[in-house]
Amino acid sequence: MESTNWPPAHSDALRKYFALGMSYAEIARAINAEFNPSYSRGAAIGRARRLGLGAAGRPGEVATPVPASIPRARPQWLRQWCERYKATAKWFVPFFEQVDAPKLRCVDADPLHLSLLALEPGDCRYPYDGGDEEGEAITFCGRPKYGSSSYCTAHFRLTRGPDAVPQRPVSAAAPRIVEAA
Repeated sequence: MESTNWPPAHSDALRKYFALGMSYAEIARAINAEFNPSYSRGAAIGRARRLGLGAAGRPGEVATPVPASIPRARPQWLRQWCERYKATAKWFVPFFEQVDAPKLRCVDADPLHLSLLALEPGDCRYPYDGGDEEGEAITFCGRPKYGSSSYCTAHFRLTRGPDAVPQRPVSAAAPRIVEAA
Protein backbone atom coordinates (compact mmCIF):
# COMPACT_ATOMS: atom_id res chain seq x y z
CA MET A 1 0.00 0.00 0.00
CA GLU A 2 1.56 3.26 -1.09
CA SER A 3 1.14 6.54 0.68
CA THR A 4 -0.09 9.49 -1.39
CA ASN A 5 2.67 11.88 -0.31
CA TRP A 6 5.26 10.19 -2.58
CA PRO A 7 4.36 10.15 -6.29
CA PRO A 8 4.71 6.76 -7.97
CA ALA A 9 7.66 7.99 -10.04
CA HIS A 10 9.58 8.84 -6.86
CA SER A 11 8.78 5.41 -5.36
CA ASP A 12 9.96 3.70 -8.55
CA ALA A 13 13.21 5.68 -8.45
CA LEU A 14 13.67 4.67 -4.80
CA ARG A 15 13.25 1.00 -5.72
CA LYS A 16 15.70 1.36 -8.62
CA TYR A 17 18.39 3.09 -6.50
CA PHE A 18 17.85 0.64 -3.65
CA ALA A 19 18.42 -2.28 -6.05
CA LEU A 20 21.68 -0.64 -7.17
CA GLY A 21 22.90 -0.79 -3.54
CA MET A 22 23.03 2.94 -2.90
CA SER A 23 22.87 4.25 0.67
CA TYR A 24 19.72 6.04 1.79
CA ALA A 25 21.53 9.40 1.82
CA GLU A 26 22.67 8.81 -1.76
CA ILE A 27 19.16 7.71 -2.75
CA ALA A 28 17.66 10.89 -1.26
CA ARG A 29 20.23 13.08 -3.06
CA ALA A 30 19.61 11.28 -6.38
CA ILE A 31 15.81 11.61 -6.14
CA ASN A 32 16.18 15.29 -5.14
CA ALA A 33 18.45 15.91 -8.13
CA GLU A 34 16.09 14.10 -10.52
CA PHE A 35 12.70 15.38 -9.30
CA ASN A 36 13.61 18.34 -6.98
CA PRO A 37 11.31 17.38 -4.02
CA SER A 38 13.89 17.87 -1.14
CA TYR A 39 13.56 14.47 0.59
CA SER A 40 15.81 13.71 3.53
CA ARG A 41 17.71 10.50 4.30
CA GLY A 42 15.12 9.68 6.98
CA ALA A 43 12.29 10.15 4.47
CA ALA A 44 14.01 7.71 2.11
CA ILE A 45 14.44 5.17 4.92
CA GLY A 46 10.81 5.48 6.01
CA ARG A 47 9.48 5.20 2.47
CA ALA A 48 11.67 2.15 1.79
CA ARG A 49 10.32 0.44 4.89
CA ARG A 50 6.73 1.25 3.95
CA LEU A 51 7.37 -0.19 0.50
CA GLY A 52 8.67 -3.38 2.12
CA LEU A 53 12.25 -2.97 1.02
CA GLY A 54 14.28 -4.78 3.68
CA ALA A 55 17.83 -4.38 4.85
CA ALA A 56 18.85 -7.87 3.69
CA GLY A 57 22.00 -7.81 1.61
CA ARG A 58 22.79 -4.17 2.36
CA PRO A 59 26.27 -3.50 3.72
CA GLY A 60 26.45 -2.30 7.30
CA GLU A 61 22.83 -3.12 8.14
CA VAL A 62 21.46 -6.04 10.13
CA ALA A 63 18.74 -7.99 8.37
CA THR A 64 17.54 -9.88 11.43
CA PRO A 65 17.39 -8.58 14.99
CA VAL A 66 19.68 -10.05 17.63
CA PRO A 67 17.75 -12.48 19.84
CA ALA A 68 16.99 -11.14 23.29
CA SER A 69 18.05 -14.44 24.91
CA ILE A 70 21.76 -13.64 24.45
CA PRO A 71 23.00 -12.21 27.76
CA ARG A 72 24.76 -8.89 27.50
CA ALA A 73 27.92 -8.34 29.50
CA ARG A 74 27.85 -5.57 32.07
CA PRO A 75 30.45 -2.88 31.66
CA GLN A 76 33.33 -3.06 34.15
CA TRP A 77 32.39 0.22 35.85
CA LEU A 78 28.84 -1.06 36.47
CA ARG A 79 30.12 -4.28 38.06
CA GLN A 80 32.42 -2.28 40.31
CA TRP A 81 29.63 0.11 41.28
CA CYS A 82 27.28 -2.77 42.13
CA GLU A 83 29.90 -4.43 44.33
CA ARG A 84 30.75 -1.16 46.08
CA TYR A 85 27.15 -0.22 46.87
CA LYS A 86 25.68 -3.70 47.47
CA ALA A 87 25.45 -3.08 51.24
CA THR A 88 23.52 0.18 50.76
CA ALA A 89 21.18 -1.16 48.08
CA LYS A 90 18.42 -1.68 50.68
CA TRP A 91 18.31 2.09 51.15
CA PHE A 92 17.17 2.58 47.57
CA VAL A 93 14.23 0.19 47.84
CA PRO A 94 11.05 2.01 48.91
CA PHE A 95 9.52 0.85 52.15
CA PHE A 96 5.79 1.23 52.64
CA GLU A 97 4.20 1.11 56.06
CA GLN A 98 0.69 -0.11 56.42
CA VAL A 99 -1.51 2.62 57.80
CA ASP A 100 -5.12 2.45 58.83
CA ALA A 101 -7.64 4.17 56.60
CA PRO A 102 -8.68 7.56 57.96
CA LYS A 103 -12.06 7.75 59.62
CA LEU A 104 -14.49 9.53 57.35
CA ARG A 105 -16.16 12.64 58.66
CA CYS A 106 -19.77 12.18 59.56
CA VAL A 107 -22.39 14.17 61.39
CA ASP A 108 -25.09 13.31 63.87
CA ALA A 109 -27.87 14.71 61.70
CA ASP A 110 -30.85 12.46 61.18
CA PRO A 111 -31.65 12.94 57.48
CA LEU A 112 -35.21 12.91 56.21
CA HIS A 113 -34.18 11.26 52.89
CA LEU A 114 -36.33 13.45 50.67
CA SER A 115 -36.32 13.22 46.89
CA LEU A 116 -35.31 16.23 44.81
CA LEU A 117 -38.93 16.95 43.92
CA ALA A 118 -40.04 16.79 47.57
CA LEU A 119 -37.47 19.39 48.76
CA GLU A 120 -38.85 22.76 49.80
CA PRO A 121 -36.92 26.05 49.33
CA GLY A 122 -35.70 26.06 52.97
CA ASP A 123 -34.56 22.38 53.10
CA CYS A 124 -30.97 21.07 53.29
CA ARG A 125 -29.72 19.84 49.92
CA TYR A 126 -26.92 17.57 51.21
CA PRO A 127 -27.08 14.35 49.12
CA TYR A 128 -27.33 11.05 50.98
CA ASP A 129 -28.24 7.78 49.34
CA GLY A 130 -28.83 6.55 45.83
CA GLY A 131 -27.47 7.20 42.40
CA ASP A 132 -25.15 4.18 42.58
CA GLU A 133 -27.15 2.15 40.12
CA GLU A 134 -28.82 3.35 36.96
CA GLY A 135 -32.30 4.70 37.58
CA GLU A 136 -31.86 4.82 41.38
CA ALA A 137 -33.09 8.09 42.91
CA ILE A 138 -30.80 10.21 45.11
CA THR A 139 -32.16 11.28 48.49
CA PHE A 140 -31.30 14.49 50.32
CA CYS A 141 -31.10 15.49 54.01
CA GLY A 142 -34.18 17.74 53.99
CA ARG A 143 -33.64 19.33 57.44
CA PRO A 144 -33.98 23.15 57.81
CA LYS A 145 -31.18 25.21 56.17
CA TYR A 146 -28.55 27.15 58.14
CA GLY A 147 -28.65 30.85 57.32
CA SER A 148 -28.12 31.55 53.62
CA SER A 149 -26.38 28.21 53.07
CA SER A 150 -27.83 25.31 51.07
CA TYR A 151 -27.15 22.93 53.97
CA CYS A 152 -28.36 22.43 57.53
CA THR A 153 -26.03 23.41 60.39
CA ALA A 154 -24.40 19.97 60.69
CA HIS A 155 -23.76 19.58 56.97
CA PHE A 156 -22.61 23.20 56.63
CA ARG A 157 -19.95 22.63 59.29
CA LEU A 158 -19.05 19.28 57.69
CA THR A 159 -18.43 20.84 54.27
CA ARG A 160 -16.85 24.14 55.35
CA GLY A 161 -15.15 23.36 58.67
CA PRO A 162 -16.22 23.80 62.29
CA ASP A 163 -15.35 27.53 62.48
CA ALA A 164 -17.01 28.55 59.22
CA VAL A 165 -19.73 31.17 59.12
CA PRO A 166 -22.26 31.49 56.34
CA GLN A 167 -21.35 33.84 53.54
CA ARG A 168 -22.50 37.40 53.98
CA PRO A 169 -25.27 38.58 51.72
CA VAL A 170 -24.21 40.96 48.97
CA SER A 171 -24.66 44.63 49.78
CA ALA A 172 -27.79 46.27 48.40
CA ALA A 173 -25.94 49.59 47.84
CA ALA A 174 -25.80 50.73 44.23
CA PRO A 175 -22.31 50.89 42.71
CA ARG A 176 -20.93 54.33 41.91
CA ILE A 177 -19.51 55.19 38.54
CA VAL A 178 -16.26 57.11 38.75
CA GLU A 179 -14.99 59.04 35.78
CA ALA A 180 -11.30 58.75 34.94
CA ALA A 181 -9.45 62.03 34.60
